[in-house]
Amino acid sequence: MAIPEAPESLAEGTLISHLLELRTRLLRSVIAVLIVTIPAMVYANDLFGFVARPLLKVMPKGSSMISISVMAPLTTPFKLAFYVALISAMPYVLYQVWSFIAPGLYRHEKRFAVPLLVSSIALFYAGIAFCYYIVFPIMFVFFTATTPTGVQMMTDMTQYLDFVLVLFLAFGVAFEIPVAIVLLVITGLVKVETLTRNRGYVLIGVFVQAAVITPPDILSQTVMALPMYALYEFGIVMARILSKRRAADRAKQDAEEKGEN
Repeated sequence: MAIPEAPESLAEGTLISHLLELRTRLLRSVIAVLIVTIPAMVYANDLFGFVARPLLKVMPKGSSMISISVMAPLTTPFKLAFYVALISAMPYVLYQVWSFIAPGLYRHEKRFAVPLLVSSIALFYAGIAFCYYIVFPIMFVFFTATTPTGVQMMTDMTQYLDFVLVLFLAFGVAFEIPVAIVLLVITGLVKVETLTRNRGYVLIGVFVQAAVITPPDILSQTVMALPMYALYEFGIVMARILSKRRAADRAKQDAEEKGEN
């Protein structure tokens, strides 16, 4: 007769298997980022030229970017290449995260989690694209137009890249507002009625946040604040739709359970 294993042994075995799977997922994610980094490094200078284009197009004739560090012409494009590779590989990295946590979720949780995961990735990319194609042209035209007389605009390439990466991250995160609202409503932390009732405070809040994140000019703040507020309204609409659908599914499940009983 076989002796059943102790609960402690089963728990230890389960923990070890989870840790091994986590290591595998992390290793795959790192390998994916490294694979994407190789071509990004090869075209690092082209990538930097693409990122610098919005500023270079509006800079005064005869001016250019400068490098105040000996190593910056090499390290700055490579730094950009790494971040490009990390952002490009993010869907696969998040897929590995999803594959690790999915077995522990219920079926209805998976049904809501997958659209939210895909939407978060798409919205983050949309925020970066909005920043590059809409915000940068307006912002840099304003900066160059307000340069004092007698001052030649010569931006350091490293400082420019740091400035650009901060704005990319800020707009990418800001575009996650609908996902955050849906999560808050679905988890029951906030009601849709509360979000609707506090629209005025949210409008003031997004302008304050835009003032903190963006450069100190009203144009940049407005360009960031208005899309954030529009995304807030969109998040309320989506949360209301998903809440009704979830309530209908729950009522249907309760009816099925009563029918079985």
